[in-house]
Amino acid sequence: MFKSAIVLSNQHNIKIGGKLIGWKEGLTMGDPMIALRETCRSVSESNIVSIVGPELSREAILISPLGKLLGLPVISYSATDPELSDVTTYPNFYRTAPSDTIAAAALVKLFNQFNWTSCVIIYQNDAFGSGAANAMNNAFNASNINVVQLIVYDIVKRTIDGDLKAILMNSPSRIAILWAESSYTSLILQEALNSNLVGPLFTWILSNKISFDSFNEIYYQNLIGMLLIEPVIGSVINAPYDFQLLNEAYNIWQNYENETYPGSTNVDYYALFAFDATWALIKSLEELCSSKINNSSSSCFSFIESSFCFDFRFNQYDLLSLILARANFFGVSGFVGFSNNTTDRTNGSYYSLKNVQTYLNGLNFVPVLEYVGSEHWRVPVIQNGIIWPGNSLRPPTDRALLQGVSLRIGLIESIPFIIVQNVTDENGRSTVQYTGYGSDLIQLLMDQLNFSATLILAPSNQTYTQTVFSVNKGVYDIVIGDVTVTAARSEVVGFSSPIYENSLRLVVRQANNAGIDFFAFLKPFSRRLWGLLLGACIYAGILMFIIERRNNQDLKNRSIISQLTMSISNYS
Repeated sequence: MFKSAIVLSNQHNIKIGGKLIGWKEGLTMGDPMIALRETCRSVSESNIVSIVGPELSREAILISPLGKLLGLPVISYSATDPELSDVTTYPNFYRTAPSDTIAAAALVKLFNQFNWTSCVIIYQNDAFGSGAANAMNNAFNASNINVVQLIVYDIVKRTIDGDLKAILMNSPSRIAILWAESSYTSLILQEALNSNLVGPLFTWILSNKISFDSFNEIYYQNLIGMLLIEPVIGSVINAPYDFQLLNEAYNIWQNYENETYPGSTNVDYYALFAFDATWALIKSLEELCSSKINNSSSSCFSFIESSFCFDFRFNQYDLLSLILARANFFGVSGFVGFSNNTTDRTNGSYYSLKNVQTYLNGLNFVPVLEYVGSEHWRVPVIQNGIIWPGNSLRPPTDRALLQGVSLRIGLIESIPFIIVQNVTDENGRSTVQYTGYGSDLIQLLMDQLNFSATLILAPSNQTYTQTVFSVNKGVYDIVIGDVTVTAARSEVVGFSSPIYENSLRLVVRQANNAGIDFFAFLKPFSRRLWGLLLGACIYAGILMFIIERRNNQDLKNRSIISQLTMSISNYS
């Protein structure tokens, strides 16, 4: 589609400095160093006015600064790293594909729509992967969606950083977002399929379309239910676009390279983004050369030419950048417009959510939802139901479920919780049988949660602490027993709420029944203390008798014994 745009400009007789527009093409093979070499070679051999591309974000973050040094605008059709949106750092960069920041916002809306609150993100370790992972992590955290773990895929070693099976199986989330190029996505999925991590237990969301031909057909049932979030063009979601321009571009492709033309319905969306990137440049160059500023010049372009690429300079870079920044038109992918505040297109960013479903004798990505701007996901005009992992029609939960899982359950012999008995059948074969409260609980959980279990009796010479640490080391998935929660144990494993309330008590012998003691109320004080209290009362009464006998009317006309008795009783 890049060549179609150039040929179409020639057919429309769009000339720059009296000459038709030409091009030079360089293949980078996904290597940033090769991209730098091809750029230097091109500017050393020809007068280059702009760069369309590169394809990958890891290439764009190097080519854009080089283009700034050379005075060349860089317009990418597929680099989506959010860092490239910074117009201060990349003032000469533009792109027609939407930034992954928009994809992150769309994913937040998708999670809210299906009530998912957690996920695991797997990403390749370059600008494309790390930039998207950072954007998703920030967007999810701002929306109270828990990113349980970020898993790195090394694109050089082509390996996951860690044990993928252990990481995902031990994760509390069952939503896996895979942000990687198509070739790496296939490799990661194959590893996940080999470990039975794709299918009923996990819901995978991909960022790039893959070919199912690379997978054995025995895995097709596991692949059903995966989701793909993909940037699309305006015609997919019934947004306005230039229909005539698109047909002209298709006709040119079909006429000039019919052997590579896949048909109008099979053209990759990024090819249309590439056409609009090229067309935006062509229209801007046309405006530059038709402006009044260049009317007096024999040519609207001038260069500082050099065999050393870093000394090359396109002199009209500033003017061309101003024109590009205000470009706006309806292209083949939708409305294309730029601004001075960002390197992203100001409109025309759309996404489609596709679902892996059976198609004829194979699998296919079927569109099920679409995202326009900042709106919520909506059902497209042609409606297709979502087939979830396990061929289910019900949206899965994001939490880990035990259904279909086989657990290794450690048992601690402790009557009456776990009772171990050796049982001999009629054939003389001896087997171990577990009974008790814990055994009944395990059977109840297996029936209700639909999981299977392998019961493993902890060795009799193994301490409780050693058994707890065996869970941390992966010997057991869980342990059921009368285990005490301590601070040290809580640091290495998680404890459930107590299933059976238990406590520690002292058992003492009950005393024999004794006869009724009518003077038991006197026992709290000793005899000496009671004698002291009685003596104090008598002494106080005598003092009151001596002090008040002449002035107290109640004590007059009484005998001395009566007066003394009354004084003591009144004081008491």
